[in-house]
Amino acid sequence: MENSSALSSKKDYKVPFGTVSLTEKSIKLIDAALKSKWVTRGKYVQEFEEKFAALFGVKYAVAVSSGTDADAIACATLYDYGADRGDEVIIPALTFVATANSVLQAGLNPVFVDIDRNTLNINPDLIEAAITDKTRAIMPVHLMGKPAQMDKINQIAKKHKLIVIEDAAEAHGAEYKGQKIGSIGDMAAFSLYAAHIVTTIEGGIIVTNNEKMAGAMQSLRNHGMVNKFEFSRIGFSAKMNELEAAVGLGNIEIFDDILSKRRRNLLHLIDVFKDFEDYFIILKEEATEKIGPHAFSIIVKEHCPFSKSEFVECIENAG
Repeated sequence: MENSSALSSKKDYKVPFGTVSLTEKSIKLIDAALKSKWVTRGKYVQEFEEKFAALFGVKYAVAVSSGTDADAIACATLYDYGADRGDEVIIPALTFVATANSVLQAGLNPVFVDIDRNTLNINPDLIEAAITDKTRAIMPVHLMGKPAQMDKINQIAKKHKLIVIEDAAEAHGAEYKGQKIGSIGDMAAFSLYAAHIVTTIEGGIIVTNNEKMAGAMQSLRNHGMVNKFEFSRIGFSAKMNELEAAVGLGNIEIFDDILSKRRRNLLHLIDVFKDFEDYFIILKEEATEKIGPHAFSIIVKEHCPFSKSEFVECIENAG
């Protein structure tokens, strides 16, 4: 039996929400960049973009300074496709605040559509009721790595001639019906923050198979510039630097290892919590998908004999 000191240390242990992996390759590249005295966007950023695109099965990737900027630039790309200031982008009612903020930063208005509580993703059956003559895009969020129902969403978008922007911030390594998340919509925005599988510490990246969209994104991240000191768009100052890209290049090399470990942990939690389905709504992985292991949600059901606060207190005390 464990002694009291062992139990006490276990109780005080907190599982970190993601950690930064600084590989030997990253350290060498950072050192080389510093010695070269060229640390703004350069060859490492370009290499990172190319390798990220290959990893996620797309033609183009545009690295930026945050996941929020990735969302905002993807939204601002809509102006190249006929959007006007104040037009609308449909997003889920449950998401990280950056999703809505980025729509506003791009000069557009977010329109919230409720979620399916069992998936925590946008309910596609409610999307069409939210479409107006000002709607220009649908931005589904693959919340906590759980893929949204992209078939239905793409069908609605095609019917109404809308662009689909995947918010894949938390969905590194997720798949839907054999397709990699990030390759299913017209564009996809990823966060590369410290908690994610591929990280540049801070940073984001937008991916697409559309060359015109990629060109607009490249312009928008650099003040809307198209040629030197020729500005054709209202852009952002959102470039990734060489040091961040160096961290990302190291992470791409260990992507499969991190993904497999996180998926092992996720699938273990899903299995363990099956015994408590009377009390909780938890993530489930369907046969048609692979969840990108980012976080594990636990929803306390109505009429449960304990409250959410009591449950949180219990697991915090248990360690």
